Amino acid sequence: MSFTVQRKAAQYEDVLSAPEHLVAEILDGELFTSPRPAVRHARAASILGADLVSQFDGPGGEGESPGGLWFLYEPELHFDDDVVVPDIAGWRRECVPELPDVAWFDVAPDWLCEVISPSTESIDRGRKLRIYAREGVSHVWLLNPVVKLLEVYRLTEGNWILVKTAVGDDAVRAEPFDAIEMEMSRWWLPEALPSSEA
Repeated sequence: MSFTVQRKAAQYEDVLSAPEHLVAEILDGELFTSPRPAVRHARAASILGADLVSQFDGPGGEGESPGGLWFLYEPELHFDDDVVVPDIAGWRRECVPELPDVAWFDVAPDWLCEVISPSTESIDRGRKLRIYAREGVSHVWLLNPVVKLLEVYRLTEGNWILVKTAVGDDAVRAEPFDAIEMEMSRWWLPEALPSSEA
């Protein structure tokens, strides 16, 4: 996946006029566009999201599900002049009691995940993490499906603290969702089996 950068001061009209097959974001006044995620990336986001939604997207207190959050895939977030689109974001229901029917949000999520692609990694780790810290996002997960790596960051006094890394196919408990154990192997694109030769 690659991205392009527009070097003039970007406006929201630039996001709206971007081709539909691109994800458009404004970071520090610059327009960044990138293609929709490839299968490996989309698989990781989809299955991680399904794991979280099944346990946490609900009011909570029902059976064994911890509940308590709302989750959205690729929400558009507006923070001052920045427009960011994380892969998945979650809001605590105690902070956002009702999920509004809007095109974009200006309330920072409590948690979000960026699925790392080689061409966008520097943006995810640099500009976007800085914006998320400024806005007070409590936790950020960086998920790299190529090397099968999860990094869990907690915001502490305005700085990101790496609180957990997990690699490969292991089961993991990671804040703020450490109430449940998740199988990381589910998130990765299955490796192609070697073909048998006759």
